Amino acid sequence: MVSTMGRAQANLLLLLAGAVWGAGFVAQSTAMKDIGPFYFIGLRFVLATLVCLPFALIEARRAPGKLHRASITGFAWIGLVLFLGMASQQVGLLSTSVTNSGILTGLYVIFVPVLSVIFLRQRPHAVIWPASAVAFGGIWLLSSGKMTGLSSGDLLTILCAVFFAIQVTLIGYFGQSSGRPLALSSVQFAVCAALALGVALATEPITEDVIVAAAPEILYSGIFASGLAFSLQAVGQRYTTPAQAAICLSSEALFAALFGAILLSERFTIAGYFGCLLIFLAILAVEIVPLTRNKLMRDHAAD
Repeated sequence: MVSTMGRAQANLLLLLAGAVWGAGFVAQSTAMKDIGPFYFIGLRFVLATLVCLPFALIEARRAPGKLHRASITGFAWIGLVLFLGMASQQVGLLSTSVTNSGILTGLYVIFVPVLSVIFLRQRPHAVIWPASAVAFGGIWLLSSGKMTGLSSGDLLTILCAVFFAIQVTLIGYFGQSSGRPLALSSVQFAVCAALALGVALATEPITEDVIVAAAPEILYSGIFASGLAFSLQAVGQRYTTPAQAAICLSSEALFAALFGAILLSERFTIAGYFGCLLIFLAILAVEIVPLTRNKLMRDHAAD
């Protein structure tokens, strides 16, 4: 893993994470036809831990020093928040539509800059606020702008957006302070897996046939949507702000729609195409506006 990375490269990693999550959204929503939500979460993050751990050990051997106890504790807290976010989203999908879930999960784009100001005392670049609103508007249009009345599943999904916003904010802090993104990923995966399996053992039945039936979804979600994508998030967020990360990660909705069109022959509405454009413009604004402002300031200083 390279020791330094530019902000543009970091945001590209976050876009890639959004693409992997977008491709896996169908797997996450269809898996519960065969398996309970907590067993699904637990098994996917057991697999994610096994995938990430060897790379975390390599990272540890190359690190200049040992991890501080405060960093390990922070990683564990991130794992708890990840579990709460995944659990509320997965259980919410039992009683809400995929459309509602996609729209409401996208609220974390709005929550992250607010949390950054409140808890990190980090003032986002001024472009973040309108870009966040534009990105969420794009998510809304991409989902055809249709929502039924709020159900218990919708309320759980709003709660999930809060937890994901906290997770993004905490990764922004502990990822940068520790310099150990793969260790962070491994610990958060292991904590999430342990908590989910603990709840599953107490509340859900399980058989070998159930695991076999849900195996394709578990494998994709564990290896790619969890092991790869969350690790890309942890690496990328070392070199960008939580608010910018949230904008880039919101591309999940865009890629979900694109993969649906490519793989499932789904068709966009006119509003959906406009939503794609808005998300793309929000991501471009986050990249281009700060660079343009910095260049203007350098040119002014040179004069």
